[in-house]
Amino acid sequence: MRSARYALMLIVFLLTLSSCTQSASEAPQVSPFLPKASIREIMDAEVDPAADALWDSVVTHVTAAGQDDRQPRTPEEWKAVRRSAIMLLEATNLIVMEGRQIAPPDSPLAPGESNRNVLQQRLDTHRASFVSFAQALRNVSLKALDAIDAKDATRLFEAGGEIDEACEACHLVYWYPPDNAPKN
Repeated sequence: MRSARYALMLIVFLLTLSSCTQSASEAPQVSPFLPKASIREIMDAEVDPAADALWDSVVTHVTAAGQDDRQPRTPEEWKAVRRSAIMLLEATNLIVMEGRQIAPPDSPLAPGESNRNVLQQRLDTHRASFVSFAQALRNVSLKALDAIDAKDATRLFEAGGEIDEACEACHLVYWYPPDNAPKN
């Protein structure tokens, strides 16, 4: 009799536990992230300055006075350019966060820029494509970081070109798409 009561209590306990587990797994997932800045704002605040710092870190200026090859040489210069590579790399995670809007609702359009609502709809409809573009930028940012860690200015310069290509490929679809250009 006692063992039957324990068995019944065990069955009731397991059924209760099972229903709790199902309820918890069926509950909608709530993201712990609370995005405030738009993709445009992250581009302006992090992506553009970081990419510019990488592009400006290895350049050749040719003037009447001669040629000036600029590249990081000191540990401090390499550290500064490394910070920019990390900022660019991590910004790719920020721009793909669920719930992030493409631009603030009241933001004015820059020359050649498509309507914010059209771009937001494109982003919402083709999110996987946008994430792929962000991952491509992340991958070339990793190349830049590897070049920086190796203190290889030539590879850093090459990675800069690939960063530019990754940015422009995305911009043609999500920022200045030719199919949304104003018709004259």
